[in-house]
Amino acid sequence: MNDFEAIDALLASTAPGRVPLPPAEERRRLREGLNLSRAQLAQALGVGASTVGGWESGRDPSGEVREKYAYFLEGARTKLDAAAAMATAAVGDPADAPAESDQAVDTDDVDALAVPQPCVLCGQPARHQVEGFPQHLDPAECGPAEPAQPEKPAPRQEPRKPAPAGRQSQAARGVKVVPVGRRVQAASDTPDLIGSAVAAALAEHAGDVDAATAALVKRAIPDAMALLDHTRKGGRYDIVAHPWLPDILRKQSARGADQIWEARPKWTRPELPADQHEVTALDVNGAYLSALKTHLPLGQLEHSTGDHHDRRRAGVHLITPPVWDHDAVLPNPIGNRDEPGPLWVTEPTLRLLLRLAGPKYGLCDPPEIHESWTSGATEGLLEKFRIVLKDARDRAIGEDDEVTLEYVKQMYSKFVSTLGESNYNRELYRTDWMHLIRSQAFANLWTKAFKAYDEGLMVVRAMGTDELHVIGDWRAVFPEGRGVTEVKVKDVYAVGTDQDQPMQAPQSPS
Repeated sequence: MNDFEAIDALLASTAPGRVPLPPAEERRRLREGLNLSRAQLAQALGVGASTVGGWESGRDPSGEVREKYAYFLEGARTKLDAAAAMATAAVGDPADAPAESDQAVDTDDVDALAVPQPCVLCGQPARHQVEGFPQHLDPAECGPAEPAQPEKPAPRQEPRKPAPAGRQSQAARGVKVVPVGRRVQAASDTPDLIGSAVAAALAEHAGDVDAATAALVKRAIPDAMALLDHTRKGGRYDIVAHPWLPDILRKQSARGADQIWEARPKWTRPELPADQHEVTALDVNGAYLSALKTHLPLGQLEHSTGDHHDRRRAGVHLITPPVWDHDAVLPNPIGNRDEPGPLWVTEPTLRLLLRLAGPKYGLCDPPEIHESWTSGATEGLLEKFRIVLKDARDRAIGEDDEVTLEYVKQMYSKFVSTLGESNYNRELYRTDWMHLIRSQAFANLWTKAFKAYDEGLMVVRAMGTDELHVIGDWRAVFPEGRGVTEVKVKDVYAVGTDQDQPMQAPQSPS
């Protein structure tokens, strides 16, 4: 293409005469009116199902795919209008018929509330709940959350930026609850996407294991998103791929970080008893894979103030952490932090601190909560996704299939690492989820450290998501193996000669 052709193509792509698109809510109505899933439409347009979800949340496609999408929407409108006209001619004026919601509700899961509670979607009072979550049964009743009352101002809400144009109304609703019922899928509807991808890669590279593995690693992110879309079929909760997020979840500079503290542990026991000791460095398997099971927000994060935690909600919280008096034997649950005072922590960190402050542990005072950004939450949002990855990992270990094992590892690790402001995954932008999943992995490691301590082992070191060093008969406490509920030996070394010698951590093997 020469320079003039390139300019012509650029002008064509930005021409004001291109086919207009209807509003976001109309796009979804047209698709659902034809009983088409996002996956079906995405396949026809050559994009991901999450991309279609983004378009239905207010984002606009560009280039050739925009024209295809506009062509579909226009055709859907024509077909639905024709069907409505035929129905009117057959039964008379439809205005006389009772109105129906555009969502089918499984009445077995719907309960009336004696006292209205805030809807998990919009925050306004709702008189019903679906599977324990208060919500409006009619989507038309959902609207922007009510502003804070004057007597309870939100001190940090004023400077926040408004939601981008075109997304405000949908963002106000957040993630929609779709009570579609328990669907049964035939075996033909649940293909082995991971196994098929590995077989295809090996065939394409004539059985070359290294080349096939490299190819699979390169496509791990889009394949993980395709698997997520597949495991979400029949799910009750529809994922909004690009929600509005508060400023605390946005990077302060291009190379900087946001304001969320993930509580990553980096702790080494300051002193050891006299004499020499044998230390075993344990490697926790599949740390991020296990952390996919955590409480994730369903809707747009909403601001609140006050020292109160609602276990039905999840998000991030500004807290003053409690004093930790056990550094000599256990790591601090909030990780290594040099600066005192309040900090923004995630749901897993807060829940861990609250448990440790409870009567079962009694290890610290409860944290003081100043303000929060939360939404109605569920612990099982990614559970099917996690189980598929776990099962594939288990099979790969049993069959000594290192290609699949590395492919699966790259899928879940890159899925977590690209949920935030990443150029590698633009289908799902959930910085809040990224922080919560990472923090859950750190909280899981702390829990293993406490279990070791509680069972009589001496905890020597805790690092990151998967490294735990102990002294003692660890096999009596943890099962050994490569499964996600097991641990394996990373290193064994001797340390310590006298009581006054500080603990010196070894160099971890590569």
